[in-house]
Amino acid sequence: MTSTSNKAGAVLSLGRIYCDMVFRGLDGMPQLGREIFADDFALTPGGGALITAAHVAAHGRRSAVVARFGTDPLSRTLGGEIETLGLDLQFLDRHETAGPQLTVVIVNSGDRAFLSRRAGYARPETFETAIAWDQAAHLHIAEYATLYEMQDAVALAKAQGLTVSLDPSWDDTLIKDPLFFERAKDVDLFLPNLEEAQALTGDTDPAAALAKLASHFPVVALKLGGDGAMLACEGEVIARSSAKVEVVDTTGAGDAFNAGFIDAWLNGQPKEACLEAAILAGTRSVQASGGTGSLRAAS
Repeated sequence: MTSTSNKAGAVLSLGRIYCDMVFRGLDGMPQLGREIFADDFALTPGGGALITAAHVAAHGRRSAVVARFGTDPLSRTLGGEIETLGLDLQFLDRHETAGPQLTVVIVNSGDRAFLSRRAGYARPETFETAIAWDQAAHLHIAEYATLYEMQDAVALAKAQGLTVSLDPSWDDTLIKDPLFFERAKDVDLFLPNLEEAQALTGDTDPAAALAKLASHFPVVALKLGGDGAMLACEGEVIARSSAKVEVVDTTGAGDAFNAGFIDAWLNGQPKEACLEAAILAGTRSVQASGGTGSLRAAS
């Protein structure tokens, strides 16, 4: 299962950057016509591309985010925090139409709900320069919505010798795209959660869904939340559980999982070690608020 990429190479993380407004400590979920109050609030940079990139950097690997980013006051406020995450920001495409992109995260009873706004289009003007960068080894596409808009992204990355991973990242409409597998056909690593796998395959059983996904992708790591994860590759399926910890916020845990897996895979680690590294990264993430909160807690 070893990657053919340069083990020391950088990871490019492609997708949208959001402002995550995380509300915690609620007695229930909001209802129309009523107001509820949260005990805790955090304002953090978010989005799968940024969160995965930050966790890749925390593993000690060079990590560059490839994204459009706003020039509005809220985006500028978040910019200072992004600069503390240890990322290579040379491919950040700053543009007035790229923000603010907002996500309201409501955490309740161990789960969360999201309300998001996308601003403008996904493709950064820096994309071609980024994939041609001589330090780059791997492109991570953090949401299928970005691939849907940039349907040449995988082919262009492959032409530059990069390996490619994809997290579908739930979208009510695009998860039903009949051309999903065709558009993602040359992806090396597929990184869905169970809900996404079930929607894509029509199978509620994790093993059955994983088997169908494995017919489309060489490596599939299926995230099962608090139950750990399963991995299908080279005709073999393995499963690992996750440690029981106090869950503060699951926002970004799947993106941290992605980072752990990608880093170990690029390092040529055995499949078992890749899955264990991914689960450990996700488990650490849920113990702090926000997708990058565990990184700040560790610093």
